[in-house]
Amino acid sequence: MARSLWKGAISFGLVHIPVEIYSAAREQSLDLTMLDRRDFSPIGFKRYNKGNDQEVTWDDIVKGYEYSDGEYVVLSDEDLRQANPEATQTIDILAFVDADQVPLLHYEQPYYLAPGKGGDKVYALLRETLRKTGKVGIANVVIRVKQHLCVLVCVGDAIVMNTLRYSDEIRDTADLKIPDSGAKAAAISDKELKMAMALVEGMSEEWKPEQYHDTYREDVLALVEKKVKAKETKTITMPGKEKAPAKSGNVIDLVALLQQSLGKKPAGKTTAANHEEQDEAEDVEEAKSTPKRTPSAKTAAAKTGKAAAPAKAAPARRKSA
Repeated sequence: MARSLWKGAISFGLVHIPVEIYSAAREQSLDLTMLDRRDFSPIGFKRYNKGNDQEVTWDDIVKGYEYSDGEYVVLSDEDLRQANPEATQTIDILAFVDADQVPLLHYEQPYYLAPGKGGDKVYALLRETLRKTGKVGIANVVIRVKQHLCVLVCVGDAIVMNTLRYSDEIRDTADLKIPDSGAKAAAISDKELKMAMALVEGMSEEWKPEQYHDTYREDVLALVEKKVKAKETKTITMPGKEKAPAKSGNVIDLVALLQQSLGKKPAGKTTAANHEEQDEAEDVEEAKSTPKRTPSAKTAAAKTGKAAAPAKAAPARRKSA
């Protein structure tokens, strides 16, 4: 059973909702252990006293705040709680805003909020209110020793609390070489934009998160299994010769790249098919507007297998309409 990380209450106005916080995400990264390459023994790390170099156990470790160089104020968990009991036990909703007003760039870490004892009805009330209004709650919460700005969002039947980055934690883009929408070097033609939109529409589908997974992690684990079977567990693979990077010119033919991309889409994709039909229609219209030529006597003879008549007997050529 999942362990609660925090117990307290959501508070807005006079409403008080007892809740518990549970982690909504888990790491699935590769758990690699550092080894000594000489005998492949695991590398360990020790907590030690920087004053006497002696190892320190967890029971002897306390937290402190350095108020001047080398001087600390010891702070226990109880000290941190008593500093502001209400802040450490309350998710205090400050305002409600439209969901699309909070930029994705600010979202940080998701948590599930589950109702505490006796909180089912009032929890459901807040959930349905968020769902019906399309709003999210902007709140403050203290987790461990840091106050977080957070957003409360209705996701299915759950209320999700997602911590947010403060505005001063978002780096400015002024130092990055991002093309301005009106820059001449980044000018996009209507044809390029239409083809890019056609490609996007052709690749559009319903969001199915279960179909996406960490294929790189799977490949590494497959390599591990392969090395185990081959009894090459102690073999260190040395770097091979790096491939030369593909040469690319300064000028990129976006239209050609988009055409190739559209050509790779399955025939069943509506947008790509419509695009091809449009090209065929344009070819037909062009053929219709091109003047027709009456075949020469020699060409006609070649088709019928009969000898061509003398030039003086040939009928006068009619002008094409």
